[in-house]
Amino acid sequence: MGSMVVITTTAVPDHVRGALSRWMVEPSTGVYVGTMSARVRDELWDAVSASVGDGAAVCLYPADNEQGFDVRTAGERRREVVDWEGMMLVQMNPLAPSEVEVKRQVPDGW
Repeated sequence: MGSMVVITTTAVPDHVRGALSRWMVEPSTGVYVGTMSARVRDELWDAVSASVGDGAAVCLYPADNEQGFDVRTAGERRREVVDWEGMMLVQMNPLAPSEVEVKRQVPDGW
């Protein structure tokens, strides 16, 4: 029997979104949910992670660990999932210099 899988995407090519929508439903933009076997999940994730381009993707699925789930990521993101003594935590990386410049140019009150 399959288990529930959630994949979120940001700025991925249209063909990646199309491939995900064949196996999963998209209840909100960039969020895909489906029930599938571990083999199908792994094959789908291999295809997604190889095709994210400049975008990013995150896959969450049940696992036999303390938190009850595991996380896979692909692409460049400011949020990075790190393993800390067996716990999956999210670490915020510093902004890139180009992102700092953009933030400085935005007028106050925006």
